[in-house]
Amino acid sequence: MKRWLKITLRILSALVILVILTWLAGAFYISRNKKEILSTILAQLNKNLNGEITAGSMEPTLLKSFPGVSVSLNDVLLRDSLWAQHKHDLLKAKEINVSLNILSLLVGDVNINRIAINDARVYIYTDSTGYSNTSIFKSKPKTEEKKSSAKSSALEIKKIDFNRLSLILDNQKRFKLFNFNIDQIQGRMQYPDSGWTGKIKLKTLVNNFAFNTRKGSFLKGKTLDGTLSAHYSRALDAVILDPENLNIGGHPFKIGAKIDLGKSAFAISIAVDQILFKEVALMLSPNISSKLLKFGIEKPVDIRGNIIDDGSGKYGDPLIKVGIKVRDNMLSIPAGKLTAANFDGSFTNQDTVGGIIGDENSSIKLHRLTAKYFNAPIKIDTFTVNNLARPIATGLVTSQFPLTNLNNSSGIQDFEFKDGTADLKLYCKADIDNFIFIKPVVSGAIKISNADITYLPRKLHLVKSALNINFNQNDLSIQNGHFQLGKSELNVSCSIKNFGNLYYSDPDKILVNLKMHSPQLYLNEFLPFLGPRNTAKKASSRNSMKTASKQLSNVLEVSKMNINLTVGKAIYNKFLAKNLSADISLRGEGIFFNKISVEHAGGLIGMNGSIIQQPSINTFKLSSKISHVSVKDFFYSFDNFGQKTITNKNLKGYLSSLVNISGKISQAGKIIPRSINGKVVFNLNNAALVNFGPMVNVGKFAFANRNMSNVEIKKLDGILDINGDKVVINPMQINSSVLNFNIKGIYALGTGTDVEMDIPLRNPKGDENLTKGEKREARMKGIVLHLKAIDDDKGGIKIRWNRDHD
Repeated sequence: MKRWLKITLRILSALVILVILTWLAGAFYISRNKKEILSTILAQLNKNLNGEITAGSMEPTLLKSFPGVSVSLNDVLLRDSLWAQHKHDLLKAKEINVSLNILSLLVGDVNINRIAINDARVYIYTDSTGYSNTSIFKSKPKTEEKKSSAKSSALEIKKIDFNRLSLILDNQKRFKLFNFNIDQIQGRMQYPDSGWTGKIKLKTLVNNFAFNTRKGSFLKGKTLDGTLSAHYSRALDAVILDPENLNIGGHPFKIGAKIDLGKSAFAISIAVDQILFKEVALMLSPNISSKLLKFGIEKPVDIRGNIIDDGSGKYGDPLIKVGIKVRDNMLSIPAGKLTAANFDGSFTNQDTVGGIIGDENSSIKLHRLTAKYFNAPIKIDTFTVNNLARPIATGLVTSQFPLTNLNNSSGIQDFEFKDGTADLKLYCKADIDNFIFIKPVVSGAIKISNADITYLPRKLHLVKSALNINFNQNDLSIQNGHFQLGKSELNVSCSIKNFGNLYYSDPDKILVNLKMHSPQLYLNEFLPFLGPRNTAKKASSRNSMKTASKQLSNVLEVSKMNINLTVGKAIYNKFLAKNLSADISLRGEGIFFNKISVEHAGGLIGMNGSIIQQPSINTFKLSSKISHVSVKDFFYSFDNFGQKTITNKNLKGYLSSLVNISGKISQAGKIIPRSINGKVVFNLNNAALVNFGPMVNVGKFAFANRNMSNVEIKKLDGILDINGDKVVINPMQINSSVLNFNIKGIYALGTGTDVEMDIPLRNPKGDENLTKGEKREARMKGIVLHLKAIDDDKGGIKIRWNRDHD
């Protein structure tokens, strides 16, 4: 064993000595033959170039590649044959280290084991005509190639390193620009017959990665770090990068590619898991990222993508296909947030195969989307946004949920839900401006059942509510609507033509044709319509759902509504009406009673008018025709029209009248005292004044033996002008059971009473047997009292002689 060990050590020593001697021989040879070796290296490098590679000098760097030998080429330039025209060096390197094979060097040949390029710039330039300075690498003519191959074999380099390299690919014809600051590239190469294979270790900063310089750069400012496996196929004339992990911006991406050198085409595959959507969007070009950043996805997602350029230059932009997988995530969109979102998404900039590549042919699709939108669960089989230049969104939305889910979810809380369900199925198509839906066209239906709803701006509480809302593109209709407001019940149907267009552009032109039928209405339950809208509580979040809610609220207020109403029984305080038929219009400024007819107090009442809403007190106008109603019941129903002088307790008989008045009414539905102005033309039949104060006072003054507390009047025609707190009594003859008299003047509800009365002392009972003509002639015969009712000093009325009588 000792003997063999000694022999082995001697052999190893001899080998080491041989290596050292060989290395010294090589080093000595390089030192003595620098010019010749440089010339040989450059000849080796230039032999297949359509251009020239030059070096300013060469120095041996013996220790860098021991036991091999190496040289350093300084100030290296690589220029194509047309460099004088475009002035772009394909390669400009401060230093290139070349590691040489010693044995080949000693036999007079140069084999390069390794090249290290340091502090260099590679500028691959293509001009507007399509010419590229990479034509330096095009094959020489066959005759010249045969001569060259006879002399030496093709150049094969086993290892290539780049350190501190600026790499620029500038394609003026196709508006492409790729600019990288490369800290390090290390490539180990093998040369099988089919081409070459290699491992490339990469560390670089992306300054520009623009497939179309007019649209901006991908990966701008991102670092790339990792190892790629590459091989070149002579048969395909393509470089293929096997899928490997490459850190982009600190996140691992699996990148694979095929680069077709003959066609200048490429295909890149990208896969990344558990990455934030925002990080991916910021890696894309501004024309894409600006759109994607309108959306937000809270949790990391999985993304798969392909970037393909066929090299034809036909489309300009590369074909991009991206898929995204989202699970149990939150998606932010301009119209709000989708929570518990699940979907598979895709993007392509060539939706129609064979069509152009670009925004006009781009699409975003969300497949099998389920989520909660403002607490309402929604389901969309496929949601599509086509043509990102002028985006159009389409999708079929279905949902079933309890209405209580909507509480505290809209931008302004106009509605509060306590019960009920919603079932919707809507197909929507909408233009998109800044990723906000503009004038969506909707088809489908919404069914609401057993709803308990409070409309907060008007404090209207509706129970047992149900309706079917049908959308037919721009038209909207409501069928089978049922609402209960307190003790009032309403059955509703309506139609709105061109609702979809007018809702967004001219809501004040929306005309709602509403038909309502009710077995009974308590009108005081609708008094909230007389008051101003209450300010709804604002939600803290700021989003376009808030804008949409405000817009809906505004539409409800400014749109026009025509109501055709039939009611079996209508009740308002003391007012009771039957068989009410009404044509009513609601406008932004108030309520207009176009035509109302109703049975009341044994007669008929027809009227029209309006109530105009004001900040505190509302104004009203009323024109009415009253036919044979009980005057007692009529005055009682209308609370004696706001005065206390002649009340329902003082009246009997039947009234027919034409009334034209205006006044003010409170938000609680009370007539404001002394606010009424207008004219009343009336006719009384079989009437009586019962315990009417002025008549009783006259009786005490002059007719103690007559029953002035029950003055019967067979017929009375009169005209009253009402001016606030004053009632002007136009000259009127009153023929009663106890007294005939003429009356005119002003009766004031406050101060200013000045009523003239001419009262003959004749007892009408004594003229009962006279004819009508004789009664007229005898009416003012005998003693006539000329009296005047005026204010006293205590807020009452006093009677005095009227010395200035007619």
